[in-house]
Amino acid sequence: MRVSVVAALFLGMMALASAEVYFSEKFSGDWESRWVQSKSRESEGTQGKWDVTAGKYFNDAEEDKGLHTTTDARFYQISAALPKSFSNKDKDLIIQYSVKQEQKIDCGGAYIKLLPSGVDQENFNGDSVYNIMFGPDICGSSTKKTHVIFTHEGKNFLTKKEAKCETDEWTHLYTLVLKTDDTYKVFIDGTEVSSGSLQSDFDILAPKEIKDPSAKKPADWVDAKTIADPEDKKPEGYDDIPAELADPDATKPDDWDDELDGEWEAPMIDNPEFKGEWTPKTIPNPEYKGEWVHPLIANPDYKEKKDLYRFDDNAFVGFELWQVKAGTIFDNILVTDDQAEADKWAELTKATQKGEKEAKEKADAEAKDVEVEADADAEEADGKDEL
Repeated sequence: MRVSVVAALFLGMMALASAEVYFSEKFSGDWESRWVQSKSRESEGTQGKWDVTAGKYFNDAEEDKGLHTTTDARFYQISAALPKSFSNKDKDLIIQYSVKQEQKIDCGGAYIKLLPSGVDQENFNGDSVYNIMFGPDICGSSTKKTHVIFTHEGKNFLTKKEAKCETDEWTHLYTLVLKTDDTYKVFIDGTEVSSGSLQSDFDILAPKEIKDPSAKKPADWVDAKTIADPEDKKPEGYDDIPAELADPDATKPDDWDDELDGEWEAPMIDNPEFKGEWTPKTIPNPEYKGEWVHPLIANPDYKEKKDLYRFDDNAFVGFELWQVKAGTIFDNILVTDDQAEADKWAELTKATQKGEKEAKEKADAEAKDVEVEADADAEEADGKDEL
C-alpha cells in the first residue's frame, strides 16, 4: 500500500512538472512588439486596424485591456508567435480566450486560430493554413454559433454539431479542450455547451459503412401510408356550387345612371357554401410496407485512424476576421495542456465580468441621478417663470 501511494504521488508530481503553458497574452505593456498586424488587405483599403482598450465598462482599466477591432466593414488579421513551436502528442490541449462583443455585433467573426510554422505574418489572411479554428461567429439571425474546425491532411473539417455562442455585449470566456482519446469539449463561461468525438463529429475519416450500391428498392415496394378511400363518393351537385355569388346586401347606388354607367350588377363575394375542389378522404393503406431502408455494407475506403487530435507543429496564434460591425475586444488568451492553469486564468474573466456589470449599474444610477436633478431644475425654473 505504501509503495502504491508513493508511486501515485510521484506520478502526480511528474504530471505537474510536465504541464506547460505554450502561449499566454493579457495585452499589457508593449503588446505591439509581440503581435504582427497583417497588410494583406491594405492595397484594397479594407485592412482593419487594431488597438487595445478595456471598453466602456470594465473591472480594472489596465488589467481588462484587450485587443480591439476599430472600424466597421473591415478585415482584421493579426498574429503572434509562440515562444516555441510544440506538439500536443500525448497531451490534452486547451485553447481559451475571452470575447467581449461590446458593439452587440450583428455580423462578424470572433474566432481564434492556432497556426503551424511558416506563416507569413505580414501577409496573414484567410488562405493561410491553420491547425485549429475556434470561437464565435455571428451574422444576422441565421448564424449564431461557436466554430470548432480542425485541419487534417490539408483539409478543414467543421464539427457536425452546432454549439451556441453568446450574443450580448458582455465579456464571455470560450474554452476548447482537445483530449488525447480523440474527444473534445467546448465551454462558454465554464459551462459545457458541446462535446463529442473527432471520429464521429467530423468527416475527417471516410464513414465505416455506406449504402449498398447494388441494392435497390423493389419495384413493388409500397411506401404510401394512406390512400384515397375508394368507397368515398363526391356528393351529388358538389360541382354546381359556385365559388362566388352576388352580394345579397348590395344595393344599386342612388346616383347610378343605367344609360351612362351601364346595367348595374351587384359586386361578387366569396360563397360561404363553396368548399373547393373535392377530394376523397384518405384511409390507411392496407398494402403499406413501411419506409424502405437502404441496406449498408462495409465501406472499402474506410481506414481506421487514431490520434486525430494530434498536431505536431503549433507555432502561432492569430485572429483572421471579417466584421461588418467592429468593436470586439479579445483578452486573456491561453494555450496550454494544464487544466489548473486554465482554471486560474478563467478567474481573470470572472473578475472582469463582475466588475463590468457593476460599472454599468453605477453608470446607469449616476445617469438617473443627473436626469432627476435636471428634471428638478427644470421644474424649479418653470415655477419661477410663472411668478
